Amino acid sequence: MEKQQNQNQVKKPMFKDGKLFFTKETERRFFFFMTLIMLASGAVIKLF
Repeated sequence: MEKQQNQNQVKKPMFKDGKLFFTKETERRFFFFMTLIMLASGAVIKLF
């Protein structure tokens, strides 16, 4: 039961030694959306 509760917990970003740390899932999601934005902006620029 305890293992299931740990999986459902949302980890917050950690600020340590002047750096901001995220979970792997948050980092992957961020870079996925940035890739989509870059792809869309490249397509728009190419069209005009």
